[in-house]
Amino acid sequence: MPRSPADPLTRDRAWACVTLNFSISGWGSLKAGRTFAGSCQLAAVFAGFFLLSAWMIEWLNRIFQAESWAALPPRPPAWLWEWGVVCFAVSYSWMLITCVSLMRQAKRQEDQKRQNMPPRLADLPGKPPKLSS
Repeated sequence: MPRSPADPLTRDRAWACVTLNFSISGWGSLKAGRTFAGSCQLAAVFAGFFLLSAWMIEWLNRIFQAESWAALPPRPPAWLWEWGVVCFAVSYSWMLITCVSLMRQAKRQEDQKRQNMPPRLADLPGKPPKLSS
């Protein structure tokens, strides 16, 4: 069960969390109070980033060695970029599911808040009663 944040989740706040989630997966989930989902999404994004970075650094080193006529090191292992892409895919898939959940929760909370609100006088049918003087 997600921890309820200190502030109620309005649609504006949910959109802000969704936007933040699209910049870095998991950050908006943390801001919305979903600590487990946000932490796991952040961990997966950073794992994917470091795996892809390690693969790219090794690949660039190989290119540099080829240009300097030195002995070529072996190709970087394919599992680095494969697992990096998998980590990114898992994180962003989970992020999309969390974003849909945040928007649904915000809509549900606003509908519930609207039900508990008394009607406005302007919304009542008929004319308001006249006051006699």
